[in-house]
Amino acid sequence: MFIGIDLGTSGVKTIITDATGAVVASAKAPLDVSIPRPLWSEQNPEDWWQATLKSLDELASTHNLGSVQAIGLAGQMHGATLLDKQHKVLRPAILWNDGRSESQCQQIEAQVPNAREVTGNLVMPGFTAPKLLWVKQNEPDVFARVDKVLLPKDYLRFRLCGEFASDMSDSAGTAWLNTAERNWNAPLLDACGLSISHMPKLYEGNEVTGYLSADLANRWGLKQVPIVAGAGDNAAGAIGCGIVNPGQAMLSLGTSGVYFAVTREFKADPETAVHSFCHALPNRWHLMSVMLSAASCLQWYADNSGYRDVGELFADLEANTRFDDPAIPLFMPYLTGERTPHNNPNAKAGFVGITAATTRAHMAQAVVQGVSMALADGIDAVHQCGVEVDGISLIGGGVKSTYWRQLLADVSGIPMNYRRGGDVGPALGAARLAQAAMYPKESISNICPVPELEQSYTPNSDINEFFLQKRQKFRELYYAIEPQF
Repeated sequence: MFIGIDLGTSGVKTIITDATGAVVASAKAPLDVSIPRPLWSEQNPEDWWQATLKSLDELASTHNLGSVQAIGLAGQMHGATLLDKQHKVLRPAILWNDGRSESQCQQIEAQVPNAREVTGNLVMPGFTAPKLLWVKQNEPDVFARVDKVLLPKDYLRFRLCGEFASDMSDSAGTAWLNTAERNWNAPLLDACGLSISHMPKLYEGNEVTGYLSADLANRWGLKQVPIVAGAGDNAAGAIGCGIVNPGQAMLSLGTSGVYFAVTREFKADPETAVHSFCHALPNRWHLMSVMLSAASCLQWYADNSGYRDVGELFADLEANTRFDDPAIPLFMPYLTGERTPHNNPNAKAGFVGITAATTRAHMAQAVVQGVSMALADGIDAVHQCGVEVDGISLIGGGVKSTYWRQLLADVSGIPMNYRRGGDVGPALGAARLAQAAMYPKESISNICPVPELEQSYTPNSDINEFFLQKRQKFRELYYAIEPQF
């Protein structure tokens, strides 16, 4: 058996898998986010640890964990966890969705002119590096005591085994990693007042980083099993869905929308806000576009227009609209700003083109089409980096509608493959990386199989041509109203 621990923003999820990779048990413990000021987002690392203990205590109370072979870790990326020389936490962790450090991003890029070339990414407020520069400038007493900087899941690792270690995929989201060479970059660290001595040791996601402490092993009835490096949440989610080899890609639709494509070599196009990170396996990288409001746009419109739920929204638009109905307005799906391809946290949502003929169903159709066109723009941004894929695995709770699955294929012009049980979460990827560490000679495709195909959706060429023209209007509209944001 193997254990996978996923430290999410809203809670810790811990699972047990068997030798076939099937999930045999799981436990969750919730977490709260503190927002002490506008744009701030923080959590107490001790709360992460207590939630982890709670979830593992629950599993140990109902299952014999004596046959567990290894533990893997996954978690929310980018968070700044600061420890002093006594390994005590210095302040609440600054999270991935914290936006206080925009000016520090500009300062880092000014001091290290090739930062985008080295990291493959824009330096964004969500990343770890500008958070540390903010602490240096605004909390100098705290910064002076910083001895180690850890990502969230790597703080759990320290508590589990006493080692300061991280994996390549998570570390690529700090803006301190040379993403092509897979090592820390001294000039970028220096721009934040840090050195390599402040950083954890780097490992590939399927490597052993340490061993469970004797006290914790006794607590849960475990041996002192290996703690495996693991991955950041998106890479771990991809591992859990079998997206491990070049040419494979997935579109994950939840609150946000993430398009994730695996590459054999480092590729980047930071100007379009495409993320270029190491994958959680050796000699692999991935490109990722991120849309901040995807399925959440549909939920927002359903909540505010009298639909019982999103299912009723789809039933209405399917029964009462056509995709090319001229009464359908354009919808800008930027309820919480946008990442790829605009990198504009101030972008706003809106409808344009409403007439007296526009009905609630037309506006529902506009919302679905607007989200689909924005996702297609993100997919195109990734492919413009030179990526080729053989179809896209469609996963996530947001794509229960067969109508939307087909529309995504028609709008993007790329076949969509809906996979059963694909929305498994990063904890499964963490467990599978733990298994891969214990069986290094086993094919990674056997350990990380792609979920069973439920249905394929082939683009309709005529509908795709219609949306190519509509997408041009969609893009032009964004740039026309951008000055108003």
